[in-house]
Amino acid sequence: MKDLLTFIAKMLVDNPDEVSVEERETDTEIILELRVAKEDMGKVIGKQGRIAKAIRAVIKASNHDPNKKAVVDIMD
Repeated sequence: MKDLLTFIAKMLVDNPDEVSVEERETDTEIILELRVAKEDMGKVIGKQGRIAKAIRAVIKASNHDPNKKAVVDIMD
């Protein structure tokens, strides 16, 4: 999932070298923290958060662990 999120984010932004994804796991969640350049934040979030919602839906659908929820956090 980390690789998928990295790929999607790099395709959306103007500064793909500044994209980073950190993955953390808890007992119930897989948390993916996405960081992009400040000027690319709007491209990742989209109008009214539509791009962010679409990214979260794709990551949620790609989750193969039925016992853990996939969560995407877009960090400042």
